[in-house]
Amino acid sequence: MQTFKGYRRENGKVGIRNHLLILPTVVCANQVCARIQQQVPDSVAIPHQHGCSQVGDDKERTHKVLVGMGKNPNVGAVLIVSLGCEVIDAREVKAEIEETGKPVVWIDIQTEGGSIKTIQKGITEAKKLANIIQETPVEDVPVSELIVGVKCGGSDFTSGLCSNPALGKTSDQLLANGGTIVMGETTEIIGAEHLVAEKAVSEEVKDKLYKAIKGFENEIERMGVDMRGGNPSPGNIAGGLSSIEEKSLGCISKAGNAPLKDVIPFADEIPGKGYYFMDSPGNDIECVTGMAAAGTHIVVFTTGRGTPTGNPIIPVIKVTGNELTAKKMADNIDIDTSPVLQGKETLDEAGQNIYDFILEVANGEQTKAEILGHAEFSISRIGISL
Repeated sequence: MQTFKGYRRENGKVGIRNHLLILPTVVCANQVCARIQQQVPDSVAIPHQHGCSQVGDDKERTHKVLVGMGKNPNVGAVLIVSLGCEVIDAREVKAEIEETGKPVVWIDIQTEGGSIKTIQKGITEAKKLANIIQETPVEDVPVSELIVGVKCGGSDFTSGLCSNPALGKTSDQLLANGGTIVMGETTEIIGAEHLVAEKAVSEEVKDKLYKAIKGFENEIERMGVDMRGGNPSPGNIAGGLSSIEEKSLGCISKAGNAPLKDVIPFADEIPGKGYYFMDSPGNDIECVTGMAAAGTHIVVFTTGRGTPTGNPIIPVIKVTGNELTAKKMADNIDIDTSPVLQGKETLDEAGQNIYDFILEVANGEQTKAEILGHAEFSISRIGISL
């Protein structure tokens, strides 16, 4: 049985990283969180532009993402920093994250008496939390515990020919070993959604998928715009993709051949093992953020054009099928599958290489995005600001 070294949490879940997360509940707390993070080694902060002037489902989405980031098993402890008058209830955020059993501390800028006092207290509390999680035991964990997101961005003609199908082989292998994969990007299965739906385990799951597509199309219609020009993007078109259908046919191959267990809302916790689809934007950072909030350990991200995108709490592995991109953006690319197009490697071999690197990362190997400190984070909004 293949295993990796993981951090077992009190709720039984396993992380592949042991982050101390500095969590602002509102944009007004970003600077305080940044100052605390700068003074506490190995902590990570997630500045964002939300948390106030939001209502309804839009507010609830922000709440869900912040809680999900704190609950992710790659996080060992959380320091929450609020302002005190925002719509996001820090007390509720704290209580929900504490359900995992991990240590959570909450401080409030208005209660503490301003930024400087809050930074000082935050540094003290964060260092205490850092000391606590250093004691977290590491144990051998079966590969079946892994939850891996599969994502593509900055695609070109090589993506559908090489890197995405190779990742599909990886997905098949991970699922055969009892693991879980999550594919997102509702916008990027349009034109090929019927092929994804054919894999659904039930009519109910199939209906959920079509409902997600229809919901996006309704929003585009409501705005009175055409998605072409935004997707495929100018970079996609320059890279040789002619239409959203062509892009989608390449995109869906990342999931391999497994049956589709369910379609889940953006940032909802992954409910079980197998292959799941998340109703999410195609936007790179928003999609990866939703996967992190849902509990994924790693995202494997294919790119033909090249992109540096990372995440604060989950490793993001970059895979390309374009030899020129692999050389030009060597700072950012972890795996080059272009030998497949050159006849020097099979898709199965490329898929095995990706799978092997996933296990290396699960065992502590850092991705290029981690080494460079790429920690992009963005919450997808679904409403206007008041």
